Amino acid sequence: MNKFSISQKIFDNYYAADYFKKTRTIINKFNPDQIVTMQWFQRNTDTVVCGIAVICEILKQSGVKTLSVEALEDGEIAQPNEPVLKITGKFIDFAHFEGLFDGILSRASTVATNAYKLKKAANQKLVLNMNDRMDYFLTQPIDGYASTIGGIDNLVTEASFEYLEITPDLQGTMPHALIASFNGDIIKAAYAYKECFPNNKLIVLTDYNNDCVTDSLKVAQEFKNELFAVRIDTSKALVDKSLQNQENIDNQLNGVNPQLIKLLRSKLDENGFNHVKIIVSSGFNEEKIKAFEAEETPVDIYGVGEALTRNKIGFTGDLVMVDGKPQSKVGRQNITSNRIKSIKYY
Repeated sequence: MNKFSISQKIFDNYYAADYFKKTRTIINKFNPDQIVTMQWFQRNTDTVVCGIAVICEILKQSGVKTLSVEALEDGEIAQPNEPVLKITGKFIDFAHFEGLFDGILSRASTVATNAYKLKKAANQKLVLNMNDRMDYFLTQPIDGYASTIGGIDNLVTEASFEYLEITPDLQGTMPHALIASFNGDIIKAAYAYKECFPNNKLIVLTDYNNDCVTDSLKVAQEFKNELFAVRIDTSKALVDKSLQNQENIDNQLNGVNPQLIKLLRSKLDENGFNHVKIIVSSGFNEEKIKAFEAEETPVDIYGVGEALTRNKIGFTGDLVMVDGKPQSKVGRQNITSNRIKSIKYY
């Protein structure tokens, strides 16, 4: 059974740009038996290719079995101008898919590459994919798949697991809204969470009162060994109460910062709570994680959102061969590759 949920509207050209549909109509009238090779590439360094498996499933469901497909596998690293996918066959059989395949490769490879870089920046520490709140909900299945290909497989929605052949393991933490519903009482909110989800690890959000150290210790003293972690999500517009008596040069003490986390870690350890892990979120990207790691900040888990879809990677498909002869736009010639391999998609 296929793990990808492919909309049947794809085969009605619902998602195809008008000019690709028209091209197919013209080719069908004037050159219906024309054999071409289309080649896809991108221009970024160290791109984690993703989306090939989705494209193969679309070709499979299209019912056409006469195409020759060569590609890198999802998860392989591609360099600028390197072919990642080539399709050879009758142009009318896949002309309408050009833009669709560009978009699949672009979205999936962007997320996979960002996930790879974030995980690397974090020195392979646990990273949570919290991008559900930063993007349109229908992207969650492909984003969850791509995130996992890139190395971040800790996902927070069931939809993110849709393209993965594993059972969703949704632990989660808690939002500020839960604490607000208990009138700002973090302890009551934590007890309620624990009662409703006794088999989940207890992770408590402790920046609600902008006093992370005090509230983290309060939670740790209340729940002791039952507390798995505290999560710090301080807004960059604020300075935590524990740091407000210090000189704040260039806003270095704003938001979640290394000094705050080092202080929190030391206070937890001094009080015998070495087992309590620290999760940080709020504006974390590759650069911020690298900065935290460079200072040996005692973070156990990073939560990331928008960083997974930044720095868009664009893919381009070009015709490079027509009826066995080179034919392409200037500068987009057929490029030989000993890395792409033949794929049987049906």
